[in-house]
Amino acid sequence: MDVAGLAASPFAAMVAWSVALLVFHVSLQGMLATRELGSAWNAGPRDDDKKPSGALAGRATRASANFQETYPAFVGLALALAIVGDPSGWGLIGAWIWLACRLVYIPLYLAGIPYIRSLVWCGSLGGLLVMAGTVIL
Repeated sequence: MDVAGLAASPFAAMVAWSVALLVFHVSLQGMLATRELGSAWNAGPRDDDKKPSGALAGRATRASANFQETYPAFVGLALALAIVGDPSGWGLIGAWIWLACRLVYIPLYLAGIPYIRSLVWCGSLGGLLVMAGTVIL
């Protein structure tokens, strides 16, 4: 595939949307931690390894870490699909499933809702598996 074809691929936009989601995760976690620990902590070197102790800041940190565990797989699969193509459209469906589930996951995690949150995480994993299957098959 040529460069123009890669740029026109819907997967380029999906990667861009996923970066926006990554920035949101990092910003949310930072904002909640700063609200608890103060702006001096945020601007400082953080040598004392002080962590926020509040439930909301802790959940945002864990949700962000969870996102970052599957994010490399999503980016790799999206780029692979942009290169090899997705004639069936299933790869794009998998990418949208992953993105939608990752969006829904944030408020579920912050609210401390069990089970449904895990099902949504499984849905995001399913999206990655659809993408991987499209690349492989």
